[in-house]
This record gives sequence, structure tokens and C-alpha cells, in this order.
Amino acid sequence: MFYKLNIMKTVIIFLLTIGFTINIPSAFADDAQKNLEPWGSASVLNIVYKPQKVVFNVTTGDKAELKHILSRIAYLYKMEGSSPMEGSIIVVLHGQAIPFFAIQNFLENEAVMQQAHSLTVGTTIEFRMCRAAAKSFGYKPKDIDGFVSMVPMADAEIVRLEHQGYAYMQ
Repeated sequence: MFYKLNIMKTVIIFLLTIGFTINIPSAFADDAQKNLEPWGSASVLNIVYKPQKVVFNVTTGDKAELKHILSRIAYLYKMEGSSPMEGSIIVVLHGQAIPFFAIQNFLENEAVMQQAHSLTVGTTIEFRMCRAAAKSFGYKPKDIDGFVSMVPMADAEIVRLEHQGYAYMQ
């Protein structure tokens, strides 16, 4: 009998200890939350964006990153409510981004090329590619997707657009 009482006493003490241990974090949860948020939460600024002129410098050779950039371009266009008279977005392609737009690579990049092309339909978004960089990859204008225009040099085109009031984005 003494043995059974000791076991029951041990079990009760164990259960009380576990119960107390489990309740300790919840007792301090409010204080812990306050320590994690010493400045409170973010405020919301309700800004209405006007159409702007933007040039995107795109050099990535990473497909996921290119998709992300294209999504940012689409969202910027949507947020601005761009109109042909007030704003435009020009995407200047060079570096490792060039092979994505090569016709010979269309099948392996079809989804991202569909995404890029869709940005140009009924919008003021244009794609321009560095002809010098394309040549270094062995591409001629006939080798590049038809929704892309070729310019002599990407850097010179970006500078030219900045002088025309385009904001630089990367």
C-alpha cells in the first residue's frame, strides 16, 4: 500500500509540474509579444500613383528571378494605371538575360516568355535588347523573339532614357 501511495504521489507531482510548466509561457505571452513589437505595427499610407516613365535594367540569367522582375513590372504598371500619353515602362535586356529571349530557347522558357510577351499587349511596356551583347552570345536580330526591339548598346540606351526623364529600376 505504501508503495502505491508513493507512485500516486509521484504521478500527481509530475502532472502538476507539467501543468505548471505548460502554463508558464502563456502567462508571459503578452510581455513577450510586447518585447517583439517595441514600435507597434506598420501604418498604411494610401498613395495613388500617377503614370511615370521607368526603365528597368534586366541582366539576370536566373529564370525565377526574371519571373519575379516581370511580376514587379506588371504590378508597377497596374499601380500606376499607365496611359500612353503619361507614362511608359521600358525593359532593357542585356547580360545573362539575353538567352531567355532567343527563339531557339523558346520551348525551355515558354512560360516566362509568355509572361514577358503578355506585358507588351495593350500596354506601354516595351522590351529592348542590347544588340552588342546579343552578338557576343552569337545572336542576330532574327534570332530574338519578335516582341523585342534591338538597340545598339544597353548602357547607352539606359543613359539616353534617363536623360529623357525615365526613372532607373533594377
